[in-house]
Amino acid sequence: MTLTLESIPGSSGYLDLFPDRRMSYFSNMYVLGLTVIAGIGGLLFGYDTGVISGALLYIKDDFEAVNQSSFLQETIVSMALVGAIVGAASGGWINDAYGRKKATLLADVVFTAGAIIMAAAPDPYVLILGRVLVGLGVGIASVTAPVYIAEASPSEVRGGLVSTNVLMITSGQFLSYLVNLAFTELPGTWRWMLGVSAVPAIIQFVLMLFMPESPRWLFMKILTQKYVTMQAFQQFTGINTVMYYSPTIVQMAGFQSNQLALLLSLAVAGTNAVGTIVGIYLIDHFGRKKLALSSLAGVIISLVLLSWAFIIIGLALYIAFFAPGMGPVPWTLNSEVYPEQYRGICGGMSATVNWISNLIVAQTFLTVAELVGTGATFLILAGIAVLAVVFVILFVPETQGLTFLEVEQMWKERAWGSSLNTESLLEHGNSS
Repeated sequence: MTLTLESIPGSSGYLDLFPDRRMSYFSNMYVLGLTVIAGIGGLLFGYDTGVISGALLYIKDDFEAVNQSSFLQETIVSMALVGAIVGAASGGWINDAYGRKKATLLADVVFTAGAIIMAAAPDPYVLILGRVLVGLGVGIASVTAPVYIAEASPSEVRGGLVSTNVLMITSGQFLSYLVNLAFTELPGTWRWMLGVSAVPAIIQFVLMLFMPESPRWLFMKILTQKYVTMQAFQQFTGINTVMYYSPTIVQMAGFQSNQLALLLSLAVAGTNAVGTIVGIYLIDHFGRKKLALSSLAGVIISLVLLSWAFIIIGLALYIAFFAPGMGPVPWTLNSEVYPEQYRGICGGMSATVNWISNLIVAQTFLTVAELVGTGATFLILAGIAVLAVVFVILFVPETQGLTFLEVEQMWKERAWGSSLNTESLLEHGNSS
């Protein structure tokens, strides 16, 4: 008997061979458990995104140089993104060379080292070094987790399982605001906020030792098409502007108390997590493309409201519309559309684009807001969201319910013409 990818139990093709065995999100607790464990990398991603927004308020109190320099504040926020760019860029190669499991373990080690350095930093520059290391770990994890989850998921619930990684991200953001509030009265406030992130990284490291390697890592095919663009639109429509700077944005609206700003930001993070849960349900029932378009429509409206100084309402609506759609859809698409042989490296390319875009937004938001005004800055983001709508309509395929083989055949039809039938596509694939 010839062992093929589609005959491996646990792969998306397994259930396609047995159509009477349809799965629901909770029908295979082993796969769901694997998803949650791999998704701890997303939790770290989300925690780091959210925690720096609150920690920055107290870092400014400890370091006068940071308090006096918007550029230094942006650098402390953004250096994690520099590390994430390097981590994501190298993460694809690491995934393909050493596997998803070892890549996750490496990410945990690097992240833990960065968290310890941040907690012990004697000055802003050592803190920046820790931020870079944390970013390296997050960047590698951002490549690895969605691919690992997708390759272990049945096709009919793959979107929901991969989107669980986004739930872990938004839950990490929510957790970070809870931790921020919990440590506001302790000495060394920001050190606790940043250092405690090592705990989930250590937990994931231990659990991943008992997890299997992705079966699909050993069964790769020829690259036919790549998309990275949705990741850029995800960032340039402003999500991490909101998550990194939400307390600062709230203070721009006139709420000067640090604790009140954090409390309102906690509500924003909570909405993000709840919205992601809605997205987990919708993405496999409503479809990726429709979900992205409806999400972007709400994002545009919300950004316009933000530009008119309806800060709290605008932030709440923005997250409510973004979280179910533009949160999970780009990650899901980029875990589905690449042929297997180069899925790791292409996932790395798309994640790198995500982090570069993230860096640009994080490093420039305060500066742009100072130059053109907060309202104009949000209008610029709204304009980018309009471009994203056009892109989704014209170029983004619908992958809901498709197996990896069907996605590959779809790309071949687009490349060679829709008149080619399935048999000729398979013959061409076999001969090549």
